[in-house]
Amino acid sequence: MAALGKIRSRGALLIGIIGLGLFSFIAEEAFRSCDSASADKHQQVGEVLGEKINVTEFQKLVDEYTEVIKMQQGQENLNEDQLNQVKDMVWNTYVQTKLIQNEAHKLGLTVTDAELQQVLAEGTNPMLQQTPFFNQQTGRFDVNALKKFLAEYKTQQTANPQMAKQYETVYKYWTFIEKTLRQQLLSQKYQGLFAHCFLSNKVEAKMAFDEQNQESQVQLAAFPYSSIDDSKITVTDADLKAKYDEKKSIFKQYVETRDIKYIDVQVKASAADRAALQKEFAGYSAELAAAADPSDVVRKSTSLVSYLGVPVKKEALPYDIAQRLDSMAVGSTSKVIENKNDNTLNLVKLVAKRELPDSIQFRAIQVGGANAAEAATRADSILNAIKAGADFEVVAKKYGQTGEKTWMTTRQYQNAPSLDKDTKNYIENLNTMATGELKNLTLAQGNLVLQVVDRKAMTTKYVAAVVKKNITFTKDTYSAAYNKFSSFVSANLTADELLKNAAKSGYTVQERKDVTTAEHYLAGIHATRDVMRWLFEAKKGAVSSLYECGDNDHLLIVVLNNINPIGYRSLEDAQVKEYIKAEVIKDKKAEQLLAKAKASKSVADAKAKGATVAPVAQVTFAAPVFVAATGASEPALSGAIAATAKGKFSKQPVKGNAGVYVFQVTNKTQRPAKFDEKAEMQRLSQRQMQMAGNFMNELYIKANVVDNRYLFF
Repeated sequence: MAALGKIRSRGALLIGIIGLGLFSFIAEEAFRSCDSASADKHQQVGEVLGEKINVTEFQKLVDEYTEVIKMQQGQENLNEDQLNQVKDMVWNTYVQTKLIQNEAHKLGLTVTDAELQQVLAEGTNPMLQQTPFFNQQTGRFDVNALKKFLAEYKTQQTANPQMAKQYETVYKYWTFIEKTLRQQLLSQKYQGLFAHCFLSNKVEAKMAFDEQNQESQVQLAAFPYSSIDDSKITVTDADLKAKYDEKKSIFKQYVETRDIKYIDVQVKASAADRAALQKEFAGYSAELAAAADPSDVVRKSTSLVSYLGVPVKKEALPYDIAQRLDSMAVGSTSKVIENKNDNTLNLVKLVAKRELPDSIQFRAIQVGGANAAEAATRADSILNAIKAGADFEVVAKKYGQTGEKTWMTTRQYQNAPSLDKDTKNYIENLNTMATGELKNLTLAQGNLVLQVVDRKAMTTKYVAAVVKKNITFTKDTYSAAYNKFSSFVSANLTADELLKNAAKSGYTVQERKDVTTAEHYLAGIHATRDVMRWLFEAKKGAVSSLYECGDNDHLLIVVLNNINPIGYRSLEDAQVKEYIKAEVIKDKKAEQLLAKAKASKSVADAKAKGATVAPVAQVTFAAPVFVAATGASEPALSGAIAATAKGKFSKQPVKGNAGVYVFQVTNKTQRPAKFDEKAEMQRLSQRQMQMAGNFMNELYIKANVVDNRYLFF
């Protein structure tokens, strides 16, 4: 009981201690929850209709589409800009697919397997043209070739690893096409609902035809707003507020944006750097001119353009190099050329120039043996048998091959980063062999019995050795630029100091408004993902760290000038205020000019009051009038003229975009066009469908889309 008494006597203290303990426990759990939510957010690429997509899922989609692009374009790797395009395409497709699927689900729309099979059987869908199963001769997709491949794919899983890998690549490509086809078909079904909702009728069609083809000629009197100086117009806060309330709907912002001011220092080569590079190129020039095989010279120079040593078309070479080839003699080497557009020095030696086929159809049989001699003997035997009349494909099947005809185009190899000796030999022979000619090629891995079946599209091909190098700065040049800029930043720590003193130190302050999270680069500068992360975490007025970015050639510091949240941009926003003020000034000028115009009873009367008068011909209701006197298109004027009879003066002045107008209709004529009721009704329906095309934008707005890609890409 005594212990209980002590507890009671200290009840207030104990309650306080227990309360603090409970608070600590709750706070700890809250912080854990916040940390978990924050970690979760930093794993989410985005959100659509409340459904999140994490970075792993999104990366899988990106990787899938990247492989598709590589296969379609015949490239081994994509550069940074191409990868960004892929990421944008994947994101846009993902969002659009989710929106369509959501709407389709509500309506019970689906794409059945039977519908997909029908599309494959028809074989005319443009997407199918991008597959290996498209038959160039028939111009249609070959569904039987697909079925054959899918059957072979299952059996190839246990085949040799190289063949299995090739089959796997094509299979993944096909599954992507099939998935995309389903998405496309569902989208077409959904959009088809809109197409059947927009109908035209005979009366509307006739009116639209007349609106397009009835022309008016007028004498137009214009009172331009520019005839009144802005300084003579008084604008009050009440005027601005009233106009803002009237126009407020156009200032709605659906994503958060940020305004910045920044200093970007691009480090460039110094005079000493350029002189050293010129000296280096003088050496390359002498070596190229003397070299029978320029491979080593190009490789040693670390040129941006690989030397393949096989004939390629101009399109495979940089534009500045390609433009010089036809003016060069074979065997000659150009002078050192600076290209300011891509900041490079260039040398080119034209090794060869020949007329060769762009497309070559061929077939081949690979021949192996216990050793090189056995392979050569066996290949000679096969070659002689075919020359004696044996069927090529029948012989090929005896060696476990199909021997089927295949087309090779220049584009398939001309952009390769490098080619080995055997591949060069193979391509050179295909380019130069005559139609029907047979050869036994000796390769490192055996022999190849090769026959050219057909040659098409003769074109000029070139073998050119190119030394192209960026005009770059040295480490010393970069260090000097960095130290100078770093000292400036250290001496100006606040945003005001930084912006105020930039010019004194030789730096330029630049500005960007409305930066969004959807941008890959800040201010168009590469490798600025860290800056983007900082920007969308920072508070207004914050100054960033000094970032080294770009292609290792930019120094950047950023000031967050303003945050524009989701919602309506306020009247205090500088851009909004400027627009509203211009509208108020225009309205006040219009009031003054309307009074003049109303007092005018004729074009001559308007001219006497200061109007600019000029004839305007071919005015139709369907298109806005362009007024030379004000330099503006005026839709309201088109309507007023169409409603005024021939010979009549305008009943009321017209308030336009750039002035106030009165007019006299001097003539009305009909264009000699024939009215096609059915065609006009169809045109109107299509136009209405196009106008309704904004439905995706509406769905996007309502889906509360969150784009956090800037955190990862």
